[in-house]
Amino acid sequence: MKTRKLGSQGLVVSAEGLGCMGMSAFYGPSDEQESLSTLAHAIDVGITLFDTAEVYGPFKNEQLLAKAFAGKRDKVLIATKVGFEVTDEGERLASVNGRPDYIRKAIDRSLRHLKTDHVDLYYLHRIDPKVPIEDTVGTLGDLVHAGKVRTIGVSEANAETIRKAHKTFPLTAVQTEYSLFERGVEQNDVLKTVKELGIGFVPYSPLGRGFLTGEFRNMAKLADNDFRRGDPRLQGENFEKNLKLVDGIEALARRKGVKPAQLALAWVLAQDTVPIPGTRRIKYLDENIAATDIELSADELAELDAIAPVGAAQGERYPAGSMSALNH
Repeated sequence: MKTRKLGSQGLVVSAEGLGCMGMSAFYGPSDEQESLSTLAHAIDVGITLFDTAEVYGPFKNEQLLAKAFAGKRDKVLIATKVGFEVTDEGERLASVNGRPDYIRKAIDRSLRHLKTDHVDLYYLHRIDPKVPIEDTVGTLGDLVHAGKVRTIGVSEANAETIRKAHKTFPLTAVQTEYSLFERGVEQNDVLKTVKELGIGFVPYSPLGRGFLTGEFRNMAKLADNDFRRGDPRLQGENFEKNLKLVDGIEALARRKGVKPAQLALAWVLAQDTVPIPGTRRIKYLDENIAATDIELSADELAELDAIAPVGAAQGERYPAGSMSALNH
């Protein structure tokens, strides 16, 4: 597995990480043993960056990783997140909470669930508009000094917030949705800002929540409790229009002799990022990893720009309630 420097604070990670959310939440039923097997395989093939959050479950995903990483902690880099408020009983509240007291409580809780004495990357999952970013990030910096956290980052922050946060304490990474299906960070100066400041960029949903794989062309395959059933981009007319983007990606993938998902991941990798595609299955994990060896020519990159230009996807990327939590 190739490696990449993530940011300027000394963190070196596998060129592609693994998003673990779907093993415990939001994507319908999952099989714990299958997830544990996939996590073990990921370590064996050289993936080092594993992405989770206390809200995934809540707590269940961090606890799953604790099982998977028992006796292997020196082989993995754990990224977890704080921000969506969760009670100690595991009830997710409606609010985003970036208060220093909650941050300090949450890191100790995550360390217990992960059964480790530190996390390698601790993200602020969402920006709390009621708390100055300097106060929240200052607390994250205190956790670094205390040895509970190695490096810090923010998720779904706008360019101004990133600058304020980085000035308060150096950010290693910014995590935001980014793919051929969602290129907003190219328009709102987020990508430009992180490159200017030497901050790493970690795209989540680099396969458009699975849409860019071409594996489903209707909603029938999705479990009743799969959150994608409410995704505005997968509804009615939007769904049909967005399928045309997938058609174009599939056509180029066929000519290149790769899978659409691999082509989509190769494009994200070509933007000098560290994507974290999620999967619960070894088969798809191996397919995703193969994308790190795919080289795209200037002509192919230009063709993908034409197939899926900035702003091409139809519909908002989240329902209204979730969109309101984004700092954009």
